[in-house]
Amino acid sequence: MKLLLTCEHGGNEVPAVYRPLFKGASDVLRGHRGWDPGALGLFKQLAPLSDAAFAATRTRLLVELNRSRHHPALFSSYTKGLSRAERERILEQYYRPHRDAIGRQVAAWTNAEEHVRHVAVHSFTPVLNGAVRTLDIGLLYDPARRQEKHWAERWRDALLTIDPDLEVRMNRPYLGKADGLPTHLRRLHRTRYAGIELEVNQGHLRNGRFPKDLCAVVREALVRSLR
Repeated sequence: MKLLLTCEHGGNEVPAVYRPLFKGASDVLRGHRGWDPGALGLFKQLAPLSDAAFAATRTRLLVELNRSRHHPALFSSYTKGLSRAERERILEQYYRPHRDAIGRQVAAWTNAEEHVRHVAVHSFTPVLNGAVRTLDIGLLYDPARRQEKHWAERWRDALLTIDPDLEVRMNRPYLGKADGLPTHLRRLHRTRYAGIELEVNQGHLRNGRFPKDLCAVVREALVRSLR
């Protein structure tokens, strides 16, 4: 069994050559549209448990690493107006290196007949379009895949055993079968791969970091669930 960790929205960096595109967009870059605040910190705390870990720190508004190549939201309103050649350069420099490295690692493991468990670390805004999201942790998976459903249920139960007051929801605030990196990997590896997107409420942030107690809860529950 191999554990893979990824973080697609770990930062809001803008490469120098593209900064003119984001003039006046500092507030957007700092907000949830620009990145997943806190996700990279949580990823780093969980990374020692993994067999391989990959994180990206450039803003999702340059190119969306958690979307497939032909998804309409692959490029944001700041970059979709660029020429086709320029968009291809962005894909070549910032999209493909992250996705391809992960794809090669998963393929190497499955070709060696290893079972892969993938946790994609994300965070979500507690208020979206005026709607308050009260859940603490979301576990996103494809309900049609029995191994993912079983894994997600065990992980939820482990979390609630450690802290019964946590609100842990399955396939909330998003659907695990929607377009994303795990969905892409499921199509390529139908039997030896299982992926869960871990979503943690950004309302738990303190000065840009998750409180140590919350990190301990998630880390301990992850270890328990894999055992």
